Amino acid sequence: MHLDASDRAPDRAPGRARELFRQSAPLSPDIHLIRTDAGHHLLTVDGSRVFDVDEQTYQALDEARHGPDQAAAGRLLAGLGLHGPPAIDDTPLPAPPVRALSLSVAQKCNLGCTYCYAQQGSFGGPDKNMPPETAKAAVDLLFSEAGPGERVNLSFLGGEPLINRPVVRAATERAVRLSVRSGVPVTFSITTNGTLLTPDDADFFEAHGFAVTVSLDGDRAEHDLLRPYRGGRGSFDTVLAKVKPLLAQQRRMQVSARVTVTPRNLALRDTLDSFVGLGFHSVGFSPLLNSPTGKEELAPADLEAMLDQMVSCGEEFERQVVAGRRYPFANLVNSLRELHQGTHRPYPCGAGAGYLGVSADGELAACHRFVGDKAGAMGDLSEGIDPRRRLSWLADRHVHRQDPCRSCWARYLCGGGCHHEVIQRGRPACDYIRGWLHYSLGAYNRLLASRPDYFTSAGPPVAGPPVAGHPAAGPPSAGLPAARAEP
Repeated sequence: MHLDASDRAPDRAPGRARELFRQSAPLSPDIHLIRTDAGHHLLTVDGSRVFDVDEQTYQALDEARHGPDQAAAGRLLAGLGLHGPPAIDDTPLPAPPVRALSLSVAQKCNLGCTYCYAQQGSFGGPDKNMPPETAKAAVDLLFSEAGPGERVNLSFLGGEPLINRPVVRAATERAVRLSVRSGVPVTFSITTNGTLLTPDDADFFEAHGFAVTVSLDGDRAEHDLLRPYRGGRGSFDTVLAKVKPLLAQQRRMQVSARVTVTPRNLALRDTLDSFVGLGFHSVGFSPLLNSPTGKEELAPADLEAMLDQMVSCGEEFERQVVAGRRYPFANLVNSLRELHQGTHRPYPCGAGAGYLGVSADGELAACHRFVGDKAGAMGDLSEGIDPRRRLSWLADRHVHRQDPCRSCWARYLCGGGCHHEVIQRGRPACDYIRGWLHYSLGAYNRLLASRPDYFTSAGPPVAGPPVAGHPAAGPPSAGLPAARAEP
């Protein structure tokens, strides 16, 4: 296949998102190829390993993935010494200890966001707060499941969790006591709309090293349209005023902005630069693929526009890193970290495995998005985790049981997509995800050539909690270091 200049430099090509869709098409389940100004590169899907290859090898692999013989690429890999027993087989993950819990401490909210998956915080039921006894039982479960040497995470969500501030603080303090007693380190995170933050919250979050994620959806006009108070008044000015003390105080605490992307707020580069300028530790974007009403969901044309904007943000990130400056674009920072570590996984996140959500009533769910949803029910705090439901979940959601994932080169980087979004809407974003991963692979190879010092043995620093629908607790995975070779 002839590769024109757009393959080497998609940032200079008109319609670059569409070109990325073409370059990232799922041609082979075994390999993916990337060509950059730094050279020719091969991703072996098994193990998520990245290699430098010469042009002759590149062309042979390219012909194999375009040819009618689906096994040809595998034979070439074997000839290069890169084909071995699969790193991921069809066996479902055995249920690991719970390493992270998210507590829906307030199933209510003071905003009326147009797209809220939690249906304005109540998850379709009556407004309610989590009682202190339920939070205590959840914290006890988290530490009872922790294995020796494991770190655990306790996160607070809603609704708006600060409506139930006393329970947030009581659960945090209990977790600290249990951490000291057991020797199991604990980290904390909270996702908030920012309207109820106080200077005292800043002190508390800083003292306990919270990862604070503030939901902000663009500039004043965009945010106020998407995230108004229930009476219709905009919330943007209030959020900025309330978050200012946290931004000034963050040392142990890290304050990040999370932007839910809809058709109404696609100017991502402007948003990123604005929020970086405000002092957020990181800024991340998450596409809205499913909402209870269908409102604000991204259509294919919107996802194409979003990818174009994401690449614009990525290009600026690359420029800033080469110049030695910090530019906290969370999506690319996290992609680079996972690529450098050779992350490969049969699931998109830890939902239903090492991570569970807890409703205000103490019901256990696969994650925070499945609170009140029978599709993700996992038992309750009084009776414990339902082992049959959990094992069935892990078997059914394995990427090898998902179509069209089994034939996609990105399956072990993507994991099959957010469970909640896939169950509710399917997979409308596969082209977007592959396009973003293709760009990220190119950025990884360019930066590895121009700024190898950016990457440490543990990979680049993480810019705040993961985004794009994934919980703060990542999936249990057998990550391998990325390989560099000249077959």
